[in-house]
Amino acid sequence: MAHYASLYHGGASMPPLPPGIPVRSVWKDNLELELRFLHSFVHNARYAAMNIHYPGVIHNGSQKHTSQTADERYSVIKANVDALKLIQTADERYSVIKANVDALKPIQVGLAIYNDFGHIVAWEFNLRGFHPVTDPHAANSVGYLQERSLSFDEHQVHGITALRLATGLSGCGLFRRPQISWTTYAGLYHVGYLMKYLSMGNQLPDSLGGFLDMVRQFLGQDVYDVARIAVDCALPPGLEHVASSLFLVPAALSPRLAGAGSLLAL
Repeated sequence: MAHYASLYHGGASMPPLPPGIPVRSVWKDNLELELRFLHSFVHNARYAAMNIHYPGVIHNGSQKHTSQTADERYSVIKANVDALKLIQTADERYSVIKANVDALKPIQVGLAIYNDFGHIVAWEFNLRGFHPVTDPHAANSVGYLQERSLSFDEHQVHGITALRLATGLSGCGLFRRPQISWTTYAGLYHVGYLMKYLSMGNQLPDSLGGFLDMVRQFLGQDVYDVARIAVDCALPPGLEHVASSLFLVPAALSPRLAGAGSLLAL
């Protein structure tokens, strides 16, 4: 996110994660319990990571795809990223991100936190509101989630409303704390959607400058993008490929969805 905000990499580091950390799956029935646990855990937070699953990119530069293989899906992702790079200015690139974030409904929010005592917890918040039958989306992104056993019908019945999650996250004590360092992977949209939630579902600011101010307000200055670090270290593209190259194992009992993604980004 070098052209957007302080989403960069530098000297911050943390010990390697132990294998097989479980992800706490959160639905409407256990949301209050998990929010209380989150609030108690973040008091000594040092590092945090986010990973948000959303229904693809529908505005500007992306075509409709129905690719199903891993190689084809990567080609689609690369085409979208390359198309975004062809837009000449940072303001124009931000306008594309804003158009998509404003128009689409996220599906999962993953958060992973590492505290001063070396303890790690990861959450996966499952949202309601999006369904591929009625809502705009990119077919390849929805297919990716369905291949990993995500049930949109289950989300509609048991998922958390966007407003309830926004309220819960805003009051959990994790944000507006500059001492916490944040990480994500290819974080343009992840950060955008998180800002949307923290502003109670409002549209992103009209200007890039306003967006950067919002990011600094909620996340501080230390926001790192694992994708950029991977490029500089000659690691392969894709969060799971980076993790495999570093001999990291997936989160326990997780089909590599948002919670596991945040844990790997951490």
